[in-house]
Amino acid sequence: MIKIKDIAREAKVSEGTVDRVIHNRGGVSKKTEARIRKILDHHNFSVNPVASALAMKNKQQISILIPEYNDDDLFWKLPYMGLLKATNDVVSFGVHVNSFTYNQYDPVYYLNTFKELLKTKPTGVIMVPNFSKETQLIVDELEALDIPYIFLNIDIKGFNNIAYVGQDSYTAGYIAGKLMKFNIPDASEILIIQSRYNITKNNAVSNRIEGFNNYFLKNNINYKVQTLKIENLKNSLETKGIINDYLNTHPQIKGIFVPSSRIYIVVDCIEDSHLKNIELIGFDNTPQNTQCLLNDSVSFLISQKPFDQGYEAVRILSDFLIHNKIPNTKTHLPIDILIKENVKYNM
Repeated sequence: MIKIKDIAREAKVSEGTVDRVIHNRGGVSKKTEARIRKILDHHNFSVNPVASALAMKNKQQISILIPEYNDDDLFWKLPYMGLLKATNDVVSFGVHVNSFTYNQYDPVYYLNTFKELLKTKPTGVIMVPNFSKETQLIVDELEALDIPYIFLNIDIKGFNNIAYVGQDSYTAGYIAGKLMKFNIPDASEILIIQSRYNITKNNAVSNRIEGFNNYFLKNNINYKVQTLKIENLKNSLETKGIINDYLNTHPQIKGIFVPSSRIYIVVDCIEDSHLKNIELIGFDNTPQNTQCLLNDSVSFLISQKPFDQGYEAVRILSDFLIHNKIPNTKTHLPIDILIKENVKYNM
């Protein structure tokens, strides 16, 4: 007997799209719907009433709290796209998914968005815990309502989330240190550039820095690692002045590590006279960062599989809610080292 997944494969769409056509839920273009119905008629497809009833019985509401993205910060677009793909794939199992986006620099916005999320009466929550204090307030309320929750991308210790889905940030930073060692002269100086926001707010960034520094400490490598803290890491005359003045007064710097997705901003701010003599390593294959890799401004990007993070989080929470499948406490995605020659395979 042909199944929804077989129809989806033949129509080259997701299972969720086929499910919407079968149950007349809308949200599908007329052209795609016509193609799917033609395939359904060809195979004399009929809805299994037992499976349909089971899906309704198991109806679950997953609500997601994730930072918004824009042209200046495209990182969060990929996890969001992964969430959307998974949303289509789990709908046939009675799982409905709603996403709520917040300003990642505004803790009040974060809390207020969570209040809106609660109005959906979720049976499970996926959240990016950007602020420790506010996350504690959110988690207290979720636990009081007995709502299971998963942390996505940022792993904060001391909470009872059923799982974390994302990168092993410490190991990723350690790998960045090893790559840096291979690409600069012995006894060079290295500069870590980060925004002050990242210092206290983003656990993933701090873990990367710890891993980076520990590579040199544990291997007794005589490199001087310094940190430049910039209030707001954006492409401005002020930022350009701060970075280039620092490089002018520290001519021994041969490597720069940016433990966030904004290495392209650092590249744009560095004068060409410095840029050609420095190896740069950063994170995430956003379009801007990828361009820096392709034009040889950046030596390496470390990818944390953001699309897969979003997709896996929905799948894991769906399995927990429907089948009571207990997930691994940590689901770490592969750490990919991207260079000019292989980045196109990760775009």
